[in-house]
Amino acid sequence: MAYAIKAEIGDPRAKTFVFSAQKTMYGGKHIVEGDTIFLFASENEGGLGLIARGVVTSAEPTRRKPGIARQTPRVSVAVKRTALAKRPLGRRELKPLNDWNDGQPGTELNFKFYRQATNKIVGISDEAAKFLGTFF
Repeated sequence: MAYAIKAEIGDPRAKTFVFSAQKTMYGGKHIVEGDTIFLFASENEGGLGLIARGVVTSAEPTRRKPGIARQTPRVSVAVKRTALAKRPLGRRELKPLNDWNDGQPGTELNFKFYRQATNKIVGISDEAAKFLGTFF
């Protein structure tokens, strides 16, 4: 399975990235070392959307806080960049894709990243991974 992360990214051209205690949704908590991950620089923090593809070099679940019944699983990951995006893909490009039942990979990404605009790691379908691959 492939994954995507939307997070604050200070240096979009860095060769390695570390993301601590990231919120996970849509299967994102299953990320492990060796998985492919697509990196989106969060527009909430001034980013421009898809910036890179990488491989996860480490993934460690964050311990839950005691005494809190409902907690979103969080994971800390390190990523080695394998490619830089050649074309833009972010909120502006994905926003028109809002027919949640059309089965299109761009719609899947819009739903998972921008319907609830928080930063997160998400699991993505093979079709969405193939679609994202066309941006490199």
